[in-house]
Amino acid sequence: MVLAGGEGKRLAPLTADRAKPAVPFGGNYRLVDFALSNLVNANYRRIVVLTQYKSHSLDRHISLTWRMSPMLGSYVTPVPAQMRRGPRWFVGSADAIYQNYNLIADERPDHIIVFGADHIYRMDPRQMVEQHIASGAGVTVAGIRVPRDQAFQFGVIETAPDGRRIAAFREKPAETPGLPDSPDEIYASMGNYVFTTEALIEAISTDAHDESSRHDLGGNIIPMLVGHGEAEVYDFAANHVPGATDRDRGYWRDVGTIDAYYAAHMDLIAVHPIFNMYNADWPIHSWIDPLPPAKFVFDEDGRRGQALDSMVCAGAVLSGATARRSVLSPGAHLHSFSSVEDSILLHGAHVHRNAVVRRAILDKNVQVTEGVEIGVDPAADRERFHVSEGGIVVIPKGQVVE
Repeated sequence: MVLAGGEGKRLAPLTADRAKPAVPFGGNYRLVDFALSNLVNANYRRIVVLTQYKSHSLDRHISLTWRMSPMLGSYVTPVPAQMRRGPRWFVGSADAIYQNYNLIADERPDHIIVFGADHIYRMDPRQMVEQHIASGAGVTVAGIRVPRDQAFQFGVIETAPDGRRIAAFREKPAETPGLPDSPDEIYASMGNYVFTTEALIEAISTDAHDESSRHDLGGNIIPMLVGHGEAEVYDFAANHVPGATDRDRGYWRDVGTIDAYYAAHMDLIAVHPIFNMYNADWPIHSWIDPLPPAKFVFDEDGRRGQALDSMVCAGAVLSGATARRSVLSPGAHLHSFSSVEDSILLHGAHVHRNAVVRRAILDKNVQVTEGVEIGVDPAADRERFHVSEGGIVVIPKGQVVE
């Protein structure tokens, strides 16, 4: 099960018209493609994607992109909220599973993988499942090692002295002990779980009748199973993905804010990528529009079509314009004498003549008209646009900036 109903308020305005897992990333992809690719690459191919908030583009993307051959029972299916347990939408991630109990009853699995849909990472989930089965635990929670002083940013997994059994699970604690084998580190929850089916059904059924619960997996279900002594941690650092480099091994990013989303893109375009999109042994899959190759035209002083330290997708045109340290999604168009630096242009964004775009995110089909400057005058930008805490300017989908 992939949980993809998130509203993603902190990622606004990119989520004003779409669910968070449907937000484009890295030119050709959407956030949900990373979780789905990890599962499919590991040959887990009976997948339901639970959707809710503004899910049309997400449902459409999954239906068109993630078609599996039914011959061997494979499928990736979007499942919107259906009010199967009463006249209400999902009120939390645990409730989303509870309201879709019929999916579990139909398949009757022994174990259920429950992954979030909005993180950037590579992982071979088979290794986590193997540990879970061998341990006999009711739930195994994937944890990533982060510095102890960052504990306040995460759901923190506190382990018993054996380093495997979870002794406590706390949301964003001010203080927490370090790991038994590394006192300056803690385990942050990645939002990825493997459940024994029996343990999951019992937990969500009990939680459904608790009126004080937020019906959240991390906030309610995991602490319940921890209290029963049924929870173990899986150390993400032990996961080995084919083709991974020393530089990108163990990479995981929560892109829940504009600044985190922007920083994750900048990781892609480093000379030696911090996250390597070019790993053919563990590919990230998506639907690629049938567009012509990228095009670079004009070679004159002051009017040269070029992209430096950038990623440029099919259908993009740089017509006498320069892009530096940027990601240009399919169909992006930079017109003569324009300049784009340290920016992310989503599908079909146009930057017209003599325009300047710096440290900005242009959503789909944005038009920056002739001579406009974005990211040059911070005070002027804040008067007109959404600007993140880190100073990244975000232009919403379809806006014409004059």
